Amino acid sequence: MNRADILAARARIGAHVRHTPLLGAPALDALAGRQVWLKAECLQHTGSFKARGGWSALSALSPEVRARGVIAYSSGNHAQGVARAAAAFGAPAVIVMPADAPGVKIANTRALGAEVVLYDRATEDRDAIGAAMAAARGLTLIKPFDDVQVIAGQGTIGVELLEDLPEGWRGEVLVPCGGGGMTAGIALALEGSGAGVRPVEPEGFDDTARSLASGRIERNARSAGSVCDAIVTPSPGALTFPIMQRLCGPGLVVSDDQALHAMVLAFRHLRVVLEPGGAVALAAALFAPDLGAQVVAIGSGGNVDEAIFATALARFGS
Repeated sequence: MNRADILAARARIGAHVRHTPLLGAPALDALAGRQVWLKAECLQHTGSFKARGGWSALSALSPEVRARGVIAYSSGNHAQGVARAAAAFGAPAVIVMPADAPGVKIANTRALGAEVVLYDRATEDRDAIGAAMAAARGLTLIKPFDDVQVIAGQGTIGVELLEDLPEGWRGEVLVPCGGGGMTAGIALALEGSGAGVRPVEPEGFDDTARSLASGRIERNARSAGSVCDAIVTPSPGALTFPIMQRLCGPGLVVSDDQALHAMVLAFRHLRVVLEPGGAVALAAALFAPDLGAQVVAIGSGGNVDEAIFATALARFGS
């Protein structure tokens, strides 16, 4: 795939997603020792960037295929993106979600009209569950990241960055990375612009960083155990990894505590709510060494349970 796929996705998406703002605050710049912008995808429909890929994928299906229904697997953000698009197109949607996903994500997915099927992510294989249900019901599987139209939809973030950043901007774009759909899409959109793209992951689930370092797809030893649930995936995708390998810089890794701290700082200085997985890029922008003088952090989602947000405030809010 290439940038033309992203521009085609943007044309299909049109006004169905928000052009999200770039936010900044002098206090964050001072703390980081560099200029930091936050691309606030937490203000997107359904509370995350996944609304882009969901609409891109559904809008690319023929009416006949859409009418039979779609299925997706997700810890919550892709779930809501697909469910929202399916509801708008009048298509049935089945979402396979881990039973330990944040309650707000499960509830919101059901509220959008999707049928939710829960599974144990520690003992069950979501890919197998999704494939079996798709075959049994004649549903079209929309993968959370390893899908051309999903990658293209997420890449529209990069198109917006090119429109909103100063002409000739040459900084680094830091992207929360699970399977790599958003990272790959943004990297394709920015190819040739002079801006760098770097994936950011939580400690213990840095499969993309390790894959980029080794030159082959690496897998995580665990499937759960980070507060950054939205970006915990087994490995980068077969479609996304070659794109990231060609276009991205080395991966960055942050701790869960740094993600929680970044959530509090985003709330304090920008008045936006990020979920832990959606805050890892901001955490890297604020706390990682050896970054350049200008960075954009993608604030990829804001669907956080109140208890987790309260924990972050209690720990870092003083």
